[in-house]
Amino acid sequence: MLFSSVLILSAPAVATALGTGGNHLQQPLTSQSSKIPPLGFGTWNLDKTNVSQAVTAALQTGYRHLDCATVYGNQKEVGKGIANGLKKASLKRSDIWVTSKLWNDHHDPSLVEEALAQTLHDLGLDYLDLWLMHWPVGNPPGTGKTELDYLIAWHAMEKVHKTGKVRNIGVSNFSPAQLKDIIDNSDTKPSVHQMEIHPYLPQSKWIKYHKELGIAVTAYSPFANTNPTYTPGDEDPPFLLTNTDMLAVAAERKCTTAQVALAWGWNRGYSVIPKSSHVNHIKENIEAYDCHLEKDDLDRIDKISQKYLKRFNNPSKGYGVKLFGGLEDA
Repeated sequence: MLFSSVLILSAPAVATALGTGGNHLQQPLTSQSSKIPPLGFGTWNLDKTNVSQAVTAALQTGYRHLDCATVYGNQKEVGKGIANGLKKASLKRSDIWVTSKLWNDHHDPSLVEEALAQTLHDLGLDYLDLWLMHWPVGNPPGTGKTELDYLIAWHAMEKVHKTGKVRNIGVSNFSPAQLKDIIDNSDTKPSVHQMEIHPYLPQSKWIKYHKELGIAVTAYSPFANTNPTYTPGDEDPPFLLTNTDMLAVAAERKCTTAQVALAWGWNRGYSVIPKSSHVNHIKENIEAYDCHLEKDDLDRIDKISQKYLKRFNNPSKGYGVKLFGGLEDA
């Protein structure tokens, strides 16, 4: 079985490489294709009118990990931001890590290579550091149906991987059974699994399982229900960044609650990808490298889910397919 191991750079290692303030934040990482920075810049739901400027600002501020996807509908604008940001920050393409994702409507093996070509064209890149299957479900052309077709899509992604246009391939939003199915029936093990993780959905056992398999994890929605995409429900927990336990840890460590959420994530051994179009928040998030949490802090945050356990991104009903079987709050 082929397996291109992806390592998560430790937060201290990245902080050392980037510096902790001022112009030092613009120093490039000496990164290899197998090392993913623990803090990424997400582009989900960033508006086309300002996402280019946000990506450029992120690269100038010190981010070296960008997370994109076809379905976000803004990859052309992200590409412009990358080109401008690399120039302004005096960086090379090899100094940054770029992830994108295969969307559900291109799972058919005849369409997978076409999907990658379009992504590379939109982003203005020759290769991706990581290409993920966004969901284990696909929409076969001309059927109007949604079905679990991840195996055929994965095998097509394996072929594309061999071309060198993608350094690593992985999955997103898979269940334990689906991940096992991929591993048992493929030549290439996923390098990375991207999933929803935050103090309201810690997924501790699931993360531990990935460590045992040697599969890196990336957490999306690290601020939980602070994401405006998630429509508040009557029984939803309070906004994570105003949670009393988060506020208490933040006050003790002289950090913001957003910085605490990010530091909690990479202290657990995975990368996190917050997003923002506001320069002040972009800067605040990267300064989480200076937010040092103690074991008691981590333990306190771990316990938040005992009172509030909530998965905010579950399109099972819309897809008509059961997702996240065997996982927390499925």
